[in-house]
Amino acid sequence: MTVWQAVIAVSLGCYALKLAGLSAPRRVLDHPGVQRFAALVPVALLAALIAVQTFAEGQALGLDWPRTAGLGAAVVALLLRAPFLVVLVAAAAVTAALRYAGL
Repeated sequence: MTVWQAVIAVSLGCYALKLAGLSAPRRVLDHPGVQRFAALVPVALLAALIAVQTFAEGQALGLDWPRTAGLGAAVVALLLRAPFLVVLVAAAAVTAALRYAGL
């Protein structure tokens, strides 16, 4: 299978999944289990993405102190109820400062 065949196959699969979601009956969408699933899955996926981007180095797990400190700064900013842009800037600034310091 070539790369373009794989891209086309995945694109068709995504389109079919989107079409299935749009054509789902209202009673299915109003089910409490479906609503709970739809509310929690994005949070879980974002948490997994953050964990992978923070602690992965290629195919192995590793502890990169500047990235971990940046994540900590973001958590502190979130606990202080800072706006999202401030959270991003705080995480980037701490990470950049520690990288500049040579850590």
